[in-house]
Amino acid sequence: MNLNALRHSASHIMADAVKQLYPKARLGIGPAIKDGFYYDFDVPDSFTPEDLKRIEKKMAEIIKKDYKFEQETMPKKEAIKLFKKLKETYKLELIEALPDNEVSIYRHGSFIDLCKGPHVESTAQVKAFKLLSVAGAYWHGLETNPMLQRIYGTAFPTEKDLRKYLNLIKEAEKRDHRKLGKELGFFSFHPEIGAGLPLYHPKGAMLRTLIEDWLKKEHIKRGYQLAVGPHILKSDIWVKSGHYEYYKDMMYIFKIEGQEYAVKPMNCPGHILIYSNTIRSYKELPLRYFELGSVYRYEKAGVLHGLLRVRGITQDDAHIFCLPEQLTDEITKVIDFVIDALKIFGFNSFGIEISTRPAKSIGTDQDWKKAEDALRGALEKHNLEYEICQGEGAFYGPKIDIKLKDALGRNWQCATIQCDFALPERFKLSYIDTEGKKKRPVMLHRVVLGSIERFMGALLEHYAGALPVWLAPVQVVIIPISSVFTEYAEEVKRNLIDNSIRAEVDSRSETLNYRIRDNQTQKVPYMLIVGQKEKEGNTVSVRSKANANEGVVKLDEFIQRVSKEVKDYS
Repeated sequence: MNLNALRHSASHIMADAVKQLYPKARLGIGPAIKDGFYYDFDVPDSFTPEDLKRIEKKMAEIIKKDYKFEQETMPKKEAIKLFKKLKETYKLELIEALPDNEVSIYRHGSFIDLCKGPHVESTAQVKAFKLLSVAGAYWHGLETNPMLQRIYGTAFPTEKDLRKYLNLIKEAEKRDHRKLGKELGFFSFHPEIGAGLPLYHPKGAMLRTLIEDWLKKEHIKRGYQLAVGPHILKSDIWVKSGHYEYYKDMMYIFKIEGQEYAVKPMNCPGHILIYSNTIRSYKELPLRYFELGSVYRYEKAGVLHGLLRVRGITQDDAHIFCLPEQLTDEITKVIDFVIDALKIFGFNSFGIEISTRPAKSIGTDQDWKKAEDALRGALEKHNLEYEICQGEGAFYGPKIDIKLKDALGRNWQCATIQCDFALPERFKLSYIDTEGKKKRPVMLHRVVLGSIERFMGALLEHYAGALPVWLAPVQVVIIPISSVFTEYAEEVKRNLIDNSIRAEVDSRSETLNYRIRDNQTQKVPYMLIVGQKEKEGNTVSVRSKANANEGVVKLDEFIQRVSKEVKDYS
């Protein structure tokens, strides 16, 4: 059975149920989507969870009646007349915008909808479905348009498939990084400073630092040089690069002292200017500049989502300037770097896409072909499978996107490798070749983990907040049995910290069992319980996240164990 057709049919059945229960509702659109379907409705009041139950019950009645899905085409004028009679103003707008003189509609029972299909044969084939949630959605996604109520649902061929998916949703809800971020004290958002701008609490700041320190170390080891650029640049540079023309709607632009500036949405112009600051020889190439660059992009409020979609982003951004003949080798090295990084952080599965030239772009067809061939060649050298995304490249060049898969099999955008002949041409970049002539280098734009914010969100959800020891902001909590043993607990803490182990003492006045349970909920990898016996023997009683109560060990042995565990991970 065609899953899209099944879900599209379910969206029509849902719209029929809504119209029967709420006759004044006006219909928006109702497509099948990746994991289900949705339909937008213009209704006076927001739908409640109780409303969804009523709609589901009505859907079951419609399904039971086994109505046939029947397609019909009619002249555009007749369709306008029909939907005017039905008072479906949003459908009328869609019909009037259609270029064709023939309009396709679908009927089942007395329900009529503007639709090209496909659908299953009858309503009775939609046997396993569930309505999931309600959200607001602007008509056509424009904030100046009316806000509609969007009901999300899903449908599967069997009840077994549906139950499996619903269990996955429950697990995903437990792992939601926004929930974990609040419960574990990693980050918060505040309307006082603006949407999409997170504040990192000590634990979140520590996790960021651990990731960023690892990135700096690995980049230096792989031949990258560090660079740092300003957060604001004059608009002239963005005009020259093409961002002003192709990316302006995503930029924060302001004037001061009669000069227009923009908060940087990208780091590339700064790295280009570093390259062009002196005459370059072919012997210097490839040159690899790396920056943990903070950039800012205007994302619409409706798409902001925890750390996954923010307005302030830090990227592990690098730009590689190389000879044309070095291109495939450099792309190959970046792919190796990405695969190594994903494995280090615990992601063993990923998918790859190549995105080709979009309609709005710069550069010659010849250069775009060379760039695409280089990207394909590097992936084929690795024997890596990939999909083609037509027209989804950057405005200056095609790109490889590498999407990691988490513990639940969900995809997260991670690395990007963009091959660019256009910006070196725009900025007249050059190097001196073996014959003393000026030649144009090729430029690679690349990130390994991508947005640090998004990567942190992915990490929290992948591990359900229980981060591996090397990434845990607090690796060990020492819990004295009573206040009498707080001094020994502090001594243990000093020993741990002296050995680069992140430790805290929990000497609160609550009971021992309460403190143990609380630190378990905080997903601390190790708890060390200390009392008279431990103090006398310079030992600790170990409780681990993995194996619960592990018994009493010498403090030195525990330090060696954790140090080795951290070293083996990182």
